[in-house]
Amino acid sequence: MPPSRLSRPALAATLSLWHAAALAAPALPAMGSDPQGVTVSGLSSGGFMAVQFQIAHSSLVRGAGILAGGPYYCAAGSVSRALANCMAPSPQAPPPSVTEQRQTLDELAKAGRIDLPERLKEHRVWLFSGKNDHTVAPPVMDALAAFYAQLLPAQAIHYAQHPEAGHAMISVADAKPNACAASEPPFINRCQDLDAAGQLLAHLLGPLRPMAATADSLQSFDQRPFVAGKAVDSSLADEGYVYVPKACLEGGCRVHVVFHGCRQGAAEIGRRFVDGAGYNAWAESNRLIVLYPQAIARSGPALGSWSVLYNPKGCWDWWGYSGADYHTRDGAQIRAVKAMTDRLAEPLAH
Repeated sequence: MPPSRLSRPALAATLSLWHAAALAAPALPAMGSDPQGVTVSGLSSGGFMAVQFQIAHSSLVRGAGILAGGPYYCAAGSVSRALANCMAPSPQAPPPSVTEQRQTLDELAKAGRIDLPERLKEHRVWLFSGKNDHTVAPPVMDALAAFYAQLLPAQAIHYAQHPEAGHAMISVADAKPNACAASEPPFINRCQDLDAAGQLLAHLLGPLRPMAATADSLQSFDQRPFVAGKAVDSSLADEGYVYVPKACLEGGCRVHVVFHGCRQGAAEIGRRFVDGAGYNAWAESNRLIVLYPQAIARSGPALGSWSVLYNPKGCWDWWGYSGADYHTRDGAQIRAVKAMTDRLAEPLAH
């Protein structure tokens, strides 16, 4: 219908859609990536999310790097439990035991809500906790390490416990990092020459080639096609980021998914985390695609959303704000990220 024959409200709505389409980020490309070469990592809420994604899709994932995260289903759908047992545990509110963690996995696997836990025995894990981390106390990471120790061979586990580090991504790539002991935005610290991204990738993937001198292949992409419903209804941003090395343009590369921490999404700090966490230069020289999905803050209602979510710091969902299935394959955020990895694995267009 010609614009002249549209009613004024219809014309406004149409122009709004055209404007939104014009501003949308590019589509996530099909890259012919290795479907059996997916690893994950994350900090803080992103660490908890990396554990959830690893366990929900243990047949897809091959390893996980966890910084200041904690056990699977630690919060058990409870904010109060998240704040106590999973961040500041005490004798009265401890993190889940190994027995409790394994029982949760067995029950969910039997119900068909996660992949079989036996697949975890093939994984590798790299764990990090700082003694000055007063956000997620070291005993929480100890509980996660104890769980992995019951499933994985000793050589598959590396647990780094730094005597000075605070609550942060430890990086040598950020231009203006915080001091090692800091626990404040942007939650990227420098601890001498400790390169967390390089260390965890080497442990998960094997020996790496030296990092590239430049890493300039980061691009944004539209996250909305991978979300059931509206992205904002799941506290997900409209846009995510992906680093595609030049050597991966012909396909066959592995994929590493990085989950940012609370208050580290692009809506809060721009590209500071995706540029400064330290993954991209390693990815460029090691045929590794790095996927940076993005969560956003929600404080109740939001424009364009019928849902009411409470996620004021833009955290990944590890306590249930997006629904009761948040920790399983049916979780809205887990489904969205899985769909992104599936897209990267699709054959290259010729």
